Amino acid sequence: MKRTISRLLAGLFAAVLAVAGLGVAIARGAEPAGPLSPEMRAISVDEQRGVRIDPSLPFVDHEGNAVRIGDYFGDGKPVLVTLNYYRCKVICSVQLDGLADALSKLDWTAGKDGFRVVTVSIDPREGPKLARHKRKMILDKVGRGDDVDWAFLTGEPLAIRALAAQLGVGFAYDAEQDQYAHPAVTVFVSPEGVVTQYLYGLTYQPRDLKFALIEASEGRLGTPVDQLIMSCFHYDASIGRYGPFAFGIMRLGGAATAIVLGTFLLGYWRFERRRKRNRSAEAKS
Repeated sequence: MKRTISRLLAGLFAAVLAVAGLGVAIARGAEPAGPLSPEMRAISVDEQRGVRIDPSLPFVDHEGNAVRIGDYFGDGKPVLVTLNYYRCKVICSVQLDGLADALSKLDWTAGKDGFRVVTVSIDPREGPKLARHKRKMILDKVGRGDDVDWAFLTGEPLAIRALAAQLGVGFAYDAEQDQYAHPAVTVFVSPEGVVTQYLYGLTYQPRDLKFALIEASEGRLGTPVDQLIMSCFHYDASIGRYGPFAFGIMRLGGAATAIVLGTFLLGYWRFERRRKRNRSAEAKS
C-alpha cells in the first residue's frame, strides 16, 4: 500500500513538473520537449531586444483620442508595455493587478518620476469605453490618483499584430471560447522606442521594475545608490527576473566596509586631534 501511494505521489509530482516546464517554455519562447500545436506556438515570446518600435502605428486611447504609439516615446521616459485585453477575467486581470500592486509599492510614480506605462488591447473589438473602465479599476489599485501616466489603448488588427510582432509577443484567438491566449509578460522600451528588457509572470517585484526601468533609461533614472544596488543583481534569463549577483554583492560589501572603516578612522582622527588640543591648553595653563 505504501509503495502504491509512493508511486502515485511520484507520478503526480512528475506531472506537475511537466506542466510547469511547459508553461515556462511557452512564456520564455523556448522549445519544450514535445511538439506544440500551432495555437500553442503562437503564444510564445520571441524576445526582440534592440528592435525599434514603429512610431507610426495608430491606436485610440482611453479618452477616444487618435494616437500613435510613437506619441509615448521620445520625451526621455522609458515605457512599460503590456499586451492584454480588457474583457479578460483570468490572466489579464491577474497580471494587471499584479503590476498595479508592484507599482503601488514602488517609490516612483508613472508620469511624475520619469517613466510611463502603456497597455494595448489585443482584441480589436474593444473600444475606448472598455479601456477607460479598465484603467479606472487598475489605477484604483495603484492608489495614486488619476494622474498616473498609464495609457490604455485599443486599435485595429493590423496595428495590434504589428506592435506584437515588434515586441516579440505572440497570441492566439480561441473562437470556441471567445478568448485570447497570450503570455504574461511586461516589455520595457527605451525613450527612443527600442526594446530593452522583459519581465515574466503574473506578479512583479518593485525592485525588478526599478532595475528594468534604470536599464531602459540608460541610467537616467535612479540615484547613485540605486545604481550601486543594481550592480549586485543581474538579469536571470531562465526565469525572466533579476537575481543576486555574487561579485556585485562582494563589491557592495567592500564599499560598505570602506565607508565604515573610513568613518571610524575619521572619528578617531578627530578624537586624537581634540585630545592633543586639550593637552596643549592644559600645558599652557
